[in-house]
Amino acid sequence: QVQLVASGGGLVQAGGSLRLSCAASITIFSINAMCWYRQAPGKQPELVAAFTSGSSTNYAESVKGRFIISRDNAKNTVYLQMNSLKPEDTGVYYCNAVVVAISRTEYWGRGTQVTVSP
Repeated sequence: QVQLVASGGGLVQAGGSLRLSCAASITIFSINAMCWYRQAPGKQPELVAAFTSGSSTNYAESVKGRFIISRDNAKNTVYLQMNSLKPEDTGVYYCNAVVVAISRTEYWGRGTQVTVSP
């Protein structure tokens, strides 16, 4: 069982920055992928950024050049630095971890609200 604790959301004006954190209850070396998803009101969840296959990163087109996913292995924590925020970045952000052992299991943290005002 993996527990994920996300934090760092809040209210920010357009153009501002926020940093989200996701702390895992196990070493992130045991986690195959760690991702950030977001869900805007009335929309489907979308993948925002991810660490996959070790250090490879993926980003949604809408956040490329503005968001950076990083990690601190010693703290078992993944971060999402969000810069040049836009109102369309508003939503609930969720941390997700995928562990592949005998089977593939996904874990989700509680969401953290990000609101970007015009």
